[in-house]
Amino acid sequence: MTRRRRDFKEDNNPGEKERRHRDQELKPLYKELLYTIAHKLGKPSSAEVFTNEQLCCYIMEAFTLTESEHSSLTQKVLTTQPPVYCLMATVKEAKGILGKDISGFSDPYCLLTILEDENENRTRSSRNKHLKFVVKDAVSDEKICKTEVKQQTLNPIWNQSFVLEFDSTEGVSFHLEMWDKDEEVSLAQKLEDLKTNFHSLRRMLKDAKKEKGEDDFLGKIVLKLKDLHCSEDHWYDLEPRTETYPDRGQCHLNLKFIHKERDETLSAGRSAYVNYCGILQQFVQSYIAKQQDSVPWKGELSGEGQTLLELYATQNNLSPFLQDLAKWVAYSKLYRSLEVDSSVLFQQLTSIEYHWHQQELPYLQKRELGDSLHSFLQHGLCLVSKYRDIFPPTQSATPRLHTLLRVLVQICKTRAFQKLNPDRFELQDQVSDAVQTGTQDWFAIKKSLHQPMTKDVSEIVSALSRLIGEVQEDIKHNKNVWNRVFVSAVQLDVFTVVYQKLDSLLSEEVRSTLSLSDGQMEQTLANSLFPLYMSLQAIHRDKAFQQNRGKVLELTNFHEAFREALPYWLNQAFSTTQDRVERAVQVDQLQPLQSMGSVPVKHSSSAVDLVACIQPVCQLWEQLSWPDPEEAFMLMVKLTEDLCKIVVTYCQILKERVRVLSEHSDHGVAINMLCVVVNDLEHLRSILTRLPTQLNWAGLQDRTRHTIGESQFHNTLHSQLQQAQAVLSREIRSALDTLGKQLNTDIETHVKSMSTRSRIPSKSTEDAVVPLMRYLEKELHYMNKNLVQENFNSLLSPLWINSVKILHQVATQHQQREGLMVFCQRLLYTLQCLEQCFHAEGNGLPLETLHSDEYKTLKAHLTHNVLSSQKLVEKFLERKVLEQNVYSGEKYGAVTLLTSYRRSDHRLRVEVLNAAGLLPMDSNGSSDPFVQLCLEPRHVFSEVEPRRTQIKRCDLNPLFEEAFEFLVSVEQCQAPGACLVVTVLDYDTLTSDDFEGEAFLALKAIPGVGGGRRDEAAVDGAAYQPDVEPAQIRLPLTHPLPNDDCILKLLESRRGEREAQAFVKRRRQREKQSQEGIQQP
Repeated sequence: MTRRRRDFKEDNNPGEKERRHRDQELKPLYKELLYTIAHKLGKPSSAEVFTNEQLCCYIMEAFTLTESEHSSLTQKVLTTQPPVYCLMATVKEAKGILGKDISGFSDPYCLLTILEDENENRTRSSRNKHLKFVVKDAVSDEKICKTEVKQQTLNPIWNQSFVLEFDSTEGVSFHLEMWDKDEEVSLAQKLEDLKTNFHSLRRMLKDAKKEKGEDDFLGKIVLKLKDLHCSEDHWYDLEPRTETYPDRGQCHLNLKFIHKERDETLSAGRSAYVNYCGILQQFVQSYIAKQQDSVPWKGELSGEGQTLLELYATQNNLSPFLQDLAKWVAYSKLYRSLEVDSSVLFQQLTSIEYHWHQQELPYLQKRELGDSLHSFLQHGLCLVSKYRDIFPPTQSATPRLHTLLRVLVQICKTRAFQKLNPDRFELQDQVSDAVQTGTQDWFAIKKSLHQPMTKDVSEIVSALSRLIGEVQEDIKHNKNVWNRVFVSAVQLDVFTVVYQKLDSLLSEEVRSTLSLSDGQMEQTLANSLFPLYMSLQAIHRDKAFQQNRGKVLELTNFHEAFREALPYWLNQAFSTTQDRVERAVQVDQLQPLQSMGSVPVKHSSSAVDLVACIQPVCQLWEQLSWPDPEEAFMLMVKLTEDLCKIVVTYCQILKERVRVLSEHSDHGVAINMLCVVVNDLEHLRSILTRLPTQLNWAGLQDRTRHTIGESQFHNTLHSQLQQAQAVLSREIRSALDTLGKQLNTDIETHVKSMSTRSRIPSKSTEDAVVPLMRYLEKELHYMNKNLVQENFNSLLSPLWINSVKILHQVATQHQQREGLMVFCQRLLYTLQCLEQCFHAEGNGLPLETLHSDEYKTLKAHLTHNVLSSQKLVEKFLERKVLEQNVYSGEKYGAVTLLTSYRRSDHRLRVEVLNAAGLLPMDSNGSSDPFVQLCLEPRHVFSEVEPRRTQIKRCDLNPLFEEAFEFLVSVEQCQAPGACLVVTVLDYDTLTSDDFEGEAFLALKAIPGVGGGRRDEAAVDGAAYQPDVEPAQIRLPLTHPLPNDDCILKLLESRRGEREAQAFVKRRRQREKQSQEGIQQP
């Protein structure tokens, strides 16, 4: 009872407790250090040497003792019994020694002693003859230590330790002599060795000179004690007595100064190992207390501290294993209270693992090591469970976590731990359990910090949202920072462990919270649920980073709890966007925005604002990422419908806005506003065109292909979009029609003014077109400047069509023959100028759009009207030749000719060979054919009469073989439209001849006309030119289409020209005789 009261009293009196600690713990250690300093031997291993006064000052500061306490303890130490000074010499091994035996090997052993330098010199001088036995002769045998003899080797291994006592290090040396043991061997054995090795003969002769039983000297090592360190471990060269064999090998020695019979009253009842642990811990605490910064301790100690620890360990013969064990025990304890770098522990564990099989630990130290390893392992797991707070995700903290985990791994790998803790210990499972426990504790703490102040549902949801934000941040850190550390150190995917644990905790929390909102959903509550949904969505997306995905997550279908709030979210997005669009149009002045860069901006502010307003609606689709395919499709339908409503509403309020602004504006400003409106609508249409890509309709269609057919998908979504685009196109078309209406009227006025009959002779064609082109250049430049390219092209297309229509109307309404050619020439020039204007060197309408059927018809009409009748005839004949060349088949038969042209006498020779496949024209089923040859056009061959063959009676395949020559020049044959018209007729006696068919042969195609050499010296036929070979050609017979030729119609309208009328008459007669177009019975 009295002892318990005293302990209670001391616990309540910190000063008394501190005093007892100093008296019972610190002062004994202090006296041990003073004793060590007073009786230190050898040099410390550090380069810096400290005096006894410096070492005393250091320990006085480290143990925080006063000067009086130090003096008192020093006096006590000086009165204690001094120790016996000893040198512990361990002969480990030797290598490369001399072979003294006949076999080439030796039987080495070593002699060790400590010899005063005076004795050695006296022994040397007292001998008349040089002897090798210095150690044996200098001291008595009891002071000489001898190793075992190693038989027949040059690399002996002893590992034997000896303790040699001495009084002082001054004038004293350590001596080691190595000898080869010489045993008596029989003569037979020596002869056998001689047979096997002739090189041993010399050695055997040398052995014969020795005294019987005399050992051979191998080498010596002499070391002065005052030059030795307190502990040394080196290879030393074996020195010779003479220079006969200077290289005698090396010997490995471990030398250490130790104390024997050390005064035990300094720290009664304590072992040197326990004292070493206490001294080490005190030195470390003192060193850390002096540090100014908060950097973790990395194993450093002051030079005085390291020297004292080395001296104490050496004097008390503490093995390196015990020293490392003491450091591990001390450092692992300090790790719990002070900031110690884990790498220090890792280093000590490595040393313990190295020494484990080198030396056997005493039972107490072995038990202490096992308890320390197990205790630190539990402490480390406790730290791991709190890794979020102790090792935050910073560059300085995460390496410390990594080192701690490596220490835990190293503990479990060490053979000491496996031997001392036989129970199976799976570190990865233990770390996983610690992380899960820590995660649950962390979640509970965060949940308590975010507890709602009231029981209001919105407040509870807000608190849950803040908690989920903390969880989301923690998952991010585990994924990006901590997971790399755990995987690298213990191969544990901590992200998966934490994610699955938080998934379970969050799922329960979400279910319990959202159950409170059942039946109470309204817009405000739905708005507060949206950030909660987004956070859960982000967390659920992180499931893809799990390595083990076999477990079904509890948050998999979390979206179902938000299904009731989904319509409110869509309604909020639609109403917000609608309000923003209305406000954007109300402040829009319908002026183009300032250009950004090289591309001019031609739409107004409301178009840009509308795109910005629509963007959140599209982002809502991405944010929701609704998992259920069918519900996602319905959600997309609703979003598309809302976007289309917003577009239609924008069109309506924009039209109203332009109406209001243009009421009190002049015509030019109103036109400019209308251009901006058209550009706004076109900009919006381009946005709608990209909407399927922006909303990823293709991905949605792929997700719903098994439940929603392609036709339903297209009819629902695409039809909605097409309807909105149709509204935009209709409004754009209406605005462009308004812009183009005045232009069309002005163009028509200019064209009609230009074509007024009274003005035709007054101006040239170019001057007459100038007003129209100036007007178009001005107006189109204005439109191009104020409209985007798509709308400008949309304006150009109908304007071009209407311009062609106006020209065509004017061209066909001019009935008077007088001035028609000049008038059509002016219209043709106008058409060409308009084409260049609308094409604008490739910057306007493409030629494919300009060259429409109406354009081609008008151009052909005008082109023909500006030509003379002779040119028209030439055009007609050229087209007939072209039709003849592309005609295939012999529906009406064919005629074969042999043609050539002789330039020597300007004669065109045509031989009619035969005709074939003619139609039966007579009632007897046959015909009486003949062939008529005529050179056209008549105004070129006016003096050349037509020719005809003989009549062949009743023959559908007549053979004529008649030749005809025409006297014509080369120039006539090469004239435009020059051709040979071959007409096959059926002779009738009482009526006119029947038409069998006709064919057209271009004279340029006849050999000697277009392909022959020209007569370069056509002077009186002086130069001779050979004639070309005639060419045979088969011409299919054709029938003309009645009333099908526009040239004939134009020539027919020129009634005052006899030659034209005669040509038309001949062609009309052929058309009447033609069977083309007549249906055969």
